[in-house]
Amino acid sequence: MSMSNASIPVFEIGLNALSALLDKAETYAAAKSIDPTVLLSARLFPDMFAFTRQVQFACDQAKNGGARLAGIDPPRYEDNEKTIAELKARIAKTVAFVKTLDAKKIDESADREITFPLGPNRGHMKGSDYLKHFAVPNFYFHVTTAYDILRHCGVEIGKRDFLGAIPIRIT
Repeated sequence: MSMSNASIPVFEIGLNALSALLDKAETYAAAKSIDPTVLLSARLFPDMFAFTRQVQFACDQAKNGGARLAGIDPPRYEDNEKTIAELKARIAKTVAFVKTLDAKKIDESADREITFPLGPNRGHMKGSDYLKHFAVPNFYFHVTTAYDILRHCGVEIGKRDFLGAIPIRIT
């Protein structure tokens, strides 16, 4: 499998699934007469980031990971989203960016060193290792945590919602 096939569609499908989770959260909040900001500020434990930040991080992992593999600087987003609509717009902007990434450049990144911020330090990994062991796992960590927060709050979502529009043939 090529580096581009292991990254671009993974980020795109995951982000679109996250956007669909936001739709379900919005519907749930309206049906239960819950202020949507309750869901957006929810967290699994006091020392964890809230739902909004999980969505922002998922977008950041997709755009930053993809950009680094493509050898370009990622765009910077403000992290100022306060509503479901604003989070959905951020996701859409991220999907649009990921779709512009040069697949050939990503495919050429397997053996290239990727350097990235890691707390107060800099991380260095071979491109294939960065994709497998950092970019994709971090992306799914935040998508999963966002899903878990909504489920914990009672939003009626399940595994199919998490998986999104995966390329599956059912017989």
